[in-house]
Amino acid sequence: MSSFKNKIVLITGGASGIGYLMGEKSLQREARKLIIWDINEDKLLDAAKRLSKQGYTVETGVVDVSDPEQVQQEAKKVLDEHGSIDMLFNNAGIVVGKKFEEHSIEHIKKTMDINSLGLMYVARAFLPAMIENGYGYIINIASAAGLTPNPGMTVYAASKWAAVGWSESLNLELKKNGEPVNVLTVMPSYINTGMFAGVTAPLLMPLLDPDDISTKILDAVEREKERLREPFMVKLTPFIRGILPAKLYDFVAGKIFGVYDSMNTFIGRKTDH
Repeated sequence: MSSFKNKIVLITGGASGIGYLMGEKSLQREARKLIIWDINEDKLLDAAKRLSKQGYTVETGVVDVSDPEQVQQEAKKVLDEHGSIDMLFNNAGIVVGKKFEEHSIEHIKKTMDINSLGLMYVARAFLPAMIENGYGYIINIASAAGLTPNPGMTVYAASKWAAVGWSESLNLELKKNGEPVNVLTVMPSYINTGMFAGVTAPLLMPLLDPDDISTKILDAVEREKERLREPFMVKLTPFIRGILPAKLYDFVAGKIFGVYDSMNTFIGRKTDH
């Protein structure tokens, strides 16, 4: 079992949404300090202010995780002050819900840079210190989109497939080498936040409540789980996709469960476009 008590927790994309909730809940579980990284300075300052009013110790950094030099610079500041961090929540992410031919090159690059490479940049910056310190936990917020194809989110799905593959491979690598760092790969379906505003929830896969899923993520950390897939049907996705022929799986996912039409009504945040 792991505990948040007296831990230093860093969360990327932590100024809003489930990032903010995971930070707040970490402090409620007696984390010693929360470090929030976010690209939006106004939201970052507001989040820190709200948490500080509750008596918590919070540090902030305006960081674009898609910029490796910026990540290294900000990570160095954290490491110089604290030596290491205990828990890293790789939570920053974006989505562009358009047909692939409507994506600009900038859309494609930014999505892959933030959702895939950003996780690697941040983890790489802190992992050596975690290993040297003898403890660490890396929580990668991926997506159920990393388990199944989905029209309307081609590049997003690609970025999350990469995130899942890297995260689970990193977990196996660290275990194989006997390193004292755990990795949790989180693969939720649509979460009811502004990021996926307007989506149509597939059959048997209701929109996830932000408060509920953030609690489940922290519970999974305390239980030292390696994977978290929510809701229940997402747990079955790899099995169903593995046993069904491709055309039959597409029929089940598309025509019966409505997964392939779920982005038809997508609106999203303006900043995600």
